Amino acid sequence: MLDQFNWLNLNFAPFNLINLLDIFIVALVLYKLMLIIKGTRAVQLIKGIVVLLVATTVSSWLELYTINWLLRQTMTALVVALPIVFQPELRRALEQLGRGKFFARSFINLGEEDRSRMINEVVRAVQVLSKNSIGALIVIERVTGLEEYIDTGIKIDGVISSEFLINLFVPKTPLHDGACIIRGDRVAAAACFLPLTDAPLAHDLGTRHRAGVGITEYSDALAVIVSEETGTISLAQEGEIYRMLDETTLKQKLTDGLQPKSSPSFYNLWSKSGGS
Repeated sequence: MLDQFNWLNLNFAPFNLINLLDIFIVALVLYKLMLIIKGTRAVQLIKGIVVLLVATTVSSWLELYTINWLLRQTMTALVVALPIVFQPELRRALEQLGRGKFFARSFINLGEEDRSRMINEVVRAVQVLSKNSIGALIVIERVTGLEEYIDTGIKIDGVISSEFLINLFVPKTPLHDGACIIRGDRVAAAACFLPLTDAPLAHDLGTRHRAGVGITEYSDALAVIVSEETGTISLAQEGEIYRMLDETTLKQKLTDGLQPKSSPSFYNLWSKSGGS
C-alpha cells in the first residue's frame, strides 16, 4: 500500500511554474520545427509515415500478421533512412540555430490587397521585359519552401516593384543570370540556380524555360518566363508550361494560382505560417 501511495505522489506531483515552463519550451521547439519543414517535400513524407503507423496499428488489431510484419520491417528501414530523407530540413534547422534565427518570426501569408499589388507589379515588369526582348525568370513561392534555391543566389529581401524587377534582368548586370525568387511581397533573392526538367519541351525552348518548368516539378511554385529570343511570355505551373500569354491571361493565371487554399483541419497548424 505504501508503494502505491509513493507511486501516486510521484506521478501526480503538484503542478508548478517549472512544469509549465518545461511544457512551453517543448511546445515552442516542436512548433518551430514544424514551421521549418512546413512547405517542403518533407511534409508529404511525414504524411506517408503517419499512414504507415496507422496501417501498422490497424493490422495488429485485426491480427493480419503477414501485413503487420511487412509494415514493421518497413518502419525499421525508415528509421535508418530518416536522417537522409530529412537532411535538408535538419541542416536548415541547425543553421538557423547557429545564426540565432531558430526563434525568429516566420513569414506570414499575404492579404488579398498585398497579393494583388504584387501580381500587378510582376505583370507590369514582365510586359516591359517582353517588349524589349529581355530574358527573365521570376519564381513565386507558394506553400513549398524554396530556401534551398534561395541560398544558391544573392539574397536581397527587397520590396517588389516593377522597376526593381526590370533592373534585375537588364543584360550584363551582376544579377541578370539565373532566377529571381519572390516570397510574399518581397524579392527574396536573385541569380538563383534552379533544377532543370527532364520532360520533353518544344525545340525552341531553352534552359530558362527548362528551369522554370523544373522548379514547378519540385515545388508548387509558379514560374513566369520571358523568352530572350522572341519576347514571348510563358507561365510554368505543376510541371506544365503555358505559352504565348498576354497581359490579361497572365494576370488571371497568377491570381488563380496564388489564391490561398484551405487545408484539412489535421494540418491547420502547418497552414498558419509559411510562404504563400
